[in-house]
Amino acid sequence: MRIPVFSVSSRINQDLELLTRRFFEELEREGQIIPEFQEPSEIGHADPCIIYIASGGSEIQFAALMEQIEAEKIYLLTSGYSNSLAASMEILSYIRQHGRTGEIIHGSGKKCTQKLKDIMAASEARKRIQGMKLGMVGEPSDWLIASRSDKEVLKERLGIEVVSISLDELIDEYEKHAYQKDCWTEKLEAMEFDHQELIKALELYGALDRLVERYGLGGLSVRCFDLLEKLKTTGCLGLAILNARGIYGGCEGDLPSLVSMVILGEVSGQAAFMCNPSRIDLEREEMVLAHCTLPLHMPDHMELKTHFESDIGVAIAGQIPEEEITIFKISGDLKEHYVDGGKILKNMQDPTLCRTQIKIKLSCYDYFLEHPISNHHVICCGDCRQALSYFLSLI
Repeated sequence: MRIPVFSVSSRINQDLELLTRRFFEELEREGQIIPEFQEPSEIGHADPCIIYIASGGSEIQFAALMEQIEAEKIYLLTSGYSNSLAASMEILSYIRQHGRTGEIIHGSGKKCTQKLKDIMAASEARKRIQGMKLGMVGEPSDWLIASRSDKEVLKERLGIEVVSISLDELIDEYEKHAYQKDCWTEKLEAMEFDHQELIKALELYGALDRLVERYGLGGLSVRCFDLLEKLKTTGCLGLAILNARGIYGGCEGDLPSLVSMVILGEVSGQAAFMCNPSRIDLEREEMVLAHCTLPLHMPDHMELKTHFESDIGVAIAGQIPEEEITIFKISGDLKEHYVDGGKILKNMQDPTLCRTQIKIKLSCYDYFLEHPISNHHVICCGDCRQALSYFLSLI
């Protein structure tokens, strides 16, 4: 991975050049980090702004540059040689005294490379999200009494534009009874399930896909329970395919959860599963999460079943790899968020819950019982908590 780096030092000599080369060779060995040294004149628009403090005595040189820096956060990369850390501590104090934020990146080559990767993941995610359009098909479901988003805040702080689309427009598209075949529809058509119900669900996928194309959407959320009565099918399958294609699809018109999916997916580079916390065992420190849709490329194995609450349409019962996960939720006004890491203990098949079910282990459950951010939460495989933390510090 190539990262943009600015360098400041009090002097340049053969010994310092050798130590600098040694430091960056270690970063390349540990994490394939290759610096692209930037000219000081380019520091103003640097995003992220990563500055290598090569030696002690760099403080005055940095102070002369700081007024040019527009980045919200300044990262100081230190080698541990030539009083690099000591100078970085003085510089970070100077940054904070001037009402700015920063962080020192210091430690082993492995530690530094992971932090740099997380910083780059957060920065690149923010750039991709900027200008994204998200569709709201219909209003939020009636029971989502606390799950609302401030659209102006989303626009101002994330650059996300929310596009309102009527449920009638989706139904009109469904009445065309058409969908574009792809690798996912072909895989589904080959699975064992009621063919007529499968085709109806795929035609709804086609309708959603055309709305995505028409409005240039990066994701959408659907007031999907209304479709049960109007179309006698569900959106579970269509949303699952869209998610597998990298288009975020959420349920029940829950915009805060859709935004949470976008953030988690873009930061982690992994599929994001929107689900219900369904059961907590405090003695065992275990929780069950479940929902009837998930990205089709997320499970190792899946079956097609009916939608849990209605017993109609097509839902996904997937087996997700039993590995580390990140669980995340951000509030509709972006003022609160929850992030934790855990592990999938097992996949379940409980007939009293939505079709995809996982039992996970977390370290603490007070948040869910005392001050949760509404119902739905989002998970991805892998631990991306640090990258999420960097992202959240930028908004």
